[in-house]
Amino acid sequence: MWKVTIDAAAAIMKYGVGVKCATITPNADRVKEYGLKKQWVSPNATIRGMLDGTVFRAPILAGNIRPSVRYWKKPIHIGRHAYGDVYENSEIRVPCPGVGELVFTPADGSPPVRRVIHQFAGPGILQGIHNTAASIRNFAIACFTYALDQKIDLWFSTKDTISKIYDAEFRRIFEEEFSARWKERFREAEIEYFFTLIDDAVARIIRSEGGILWACKNYDGDVMSDMLASAYGSLAMMTSVLVSPQGCFEYEAAHGTVQKHYYKHRAGEKTSTNSMALIFAWTGALKKRGEMDGTPGVSAFAAALEEAAIETVERGIMTADLVRIAEPDPPPRQVTTEEFIDSIAAALTKKRVAQG
Repeated sequence: MWKVTIDAAAAIMKYGVGVKCATITPNADRVKEYGLKKQWVSPNATIRGMLDGTVFRAPILAGNIRPSVRYWKKPIHIGRHAYGDVYENSEIRVPCPGVGELVFTPADGSPPVRRVIHQFAGPGILQGIHNTAASIRNFAIACFTYALDQKIDLWFSTKDTISKIYDAEFRRIFEEEFSARWKERFREAEIEYFFTLIDDAVARIIRSEGGILWACKNYDGDVMSDMLASAYGSLAMMTSVLVSPQGCFEYEAAHGTVQKHYYKHRAGEKTSTNSMALIFAWTGALKKRGEMDGTPGVSAFAAALEEAAIETVERGIMTADLVRIAEPDPPPRQVTTEEFIDSIAAALTKKRVAQG
């Protein structure tokens, strides 16, 4: 499993574009179920750590699927830092009284730096996380680039009032990068960069019309992108692409595995699983590959497939996750996983024939 993950990341770096389907981060039950040697680390974290990229996510909008938040009129994009934090942590289960310390040993031979985390009177837990200045700066550059490309305001949020070194370093690097290289370009594009605390950002997002890029640290972006996806309609109605500093692109479904659906499918039962996010992962990769190779026909095919998928939903043909929230006109009709895919395929064929 580890080698497959490493090879996949290496292939994306070699070819510039890749598609990742939903992967499983094993827990104790999965180790037993699949006969694994151990609880392997998250495949997502491994690939993202190697690519050192930023994940950009945006909702897939259909006219008959209205956002749960009535103020939202435009897409809210998420820029998630895809390196470090809890996804590449070290943890200790504390068995007895003792001292937990944070220790940094400089490579130049100077004395170690030590900080007491906690004096344990009994059992507990410890966790250590990290980040690098280079990765944070790459994150900032990716977000400023994306916002300028999309002509949308950029919001960035951390909790630097509490995390006065870790989170504050994110804020400092963002502000330094913006002032040095992006301030004038944002002014000319008539967009703005705005920093606020993460809790204030959440409150503001709910009242926002949308049409912004919300930049978040790794864990914040993980949680908030799922919240936005659900509020816009479904976890399966969101695009996701990781962009590395070297210009590599990894497209994926924004959601994880659909475990209960898989078990039903394996038992021979019918499922109604929304495949939109995975379809858009493949179309995103095809469009990027067409752009890189100078093959506009490939990009046009991908764009037509996206249109066919959205039109299928707007005709009222949809999976169970959307039926409950769809507008009544046209009347929504729930179909199975296979029927949904077949309907999109039929719409694509009809569109391709019409285009000649």
